[in-house]
Amino acid sequence: MEALPSSAGVAVPVHVAIIMDGNGRWAKARGLPRTIGHQRGAEAVRRTVRGAAELGIGYLTLFGFSSENWKRPAAEIDDLMGLLRLYLRGEIAELDRNGVRLRVVGERERLGPEIVRLIEDAEERTRSNARLNLTVALSYGGRAEIARAARLIAAAVKAGEFEVEDIDETCFARYLLTAGIPDPDLLIRTSGEQRISNFLLWQSAYTELLFLDRLWPDFSKDDLEDAVREFSRRDRRYGASA
Repeated sequence: MEALPSSAGVAVPVHVAIIMDGNGRWAKARGLPRTIGHQRGAEAVRRTVRGAAELGIGYLTLFGFSSENWKRPAAEIDDLMGLLRLYLRGEIAELDRNGVRLRVVGERERLGPEIVRLIEDAEERTRSNARLNLTVALSYGGRAEIARAARLIAAAVKAGEFEVEDIDETCFARYLLTAGIPDPDLLIRTSGEQRISNFLLWQSAYTELLFLDRLWPDFSKDDLEDAVREFSRRDRRYGASA
């Protein structure tokens, strides 16, 4: 398939967000443990990060583990956390070599001290990279993020840092976990489900949504290219008249 940056008339989105769904169903359909599905899902992450950088996408945000996912069986959570530790230890050098900056958003204190340390080390190591800004949402929930921002703003007003009348959308966005990151232009969800599942609720107000039947472990660079082509055909008016 022709590379998108050289394709006339294709507008590459600045920021793509992806809800990576379908690892468990992928494994179940093949009679395999869910752990194998998550492992294959990690391979899809590698392909997608590499593909996003090659396509010239500036920001990629991946929904890796939601705050609701803590309700899953303990054994599955242990497997996921083990896979996360392996990823943080084994992939950061390659991300750094390829100019990828990693950031993690969410209630990271719930992830455990070892994982938090690995995240902090990875963020510091890749801080100056600029080819691709990769954000991974872990132990993340959109409503919790908005409530957190409201608490911080209330505390700032109480401390006299600014007045209630100074609060507007720009002010509010500065207190979100994604402060400094542009809102997503395109949000992709795999597996055929058609909902955003508490992901980037504030940030996705004018995001183009694309729901794919493909399960996440099967997601490829070709799928990402097709999604970008579909995005390029959308007419984004932001509430204005046609």
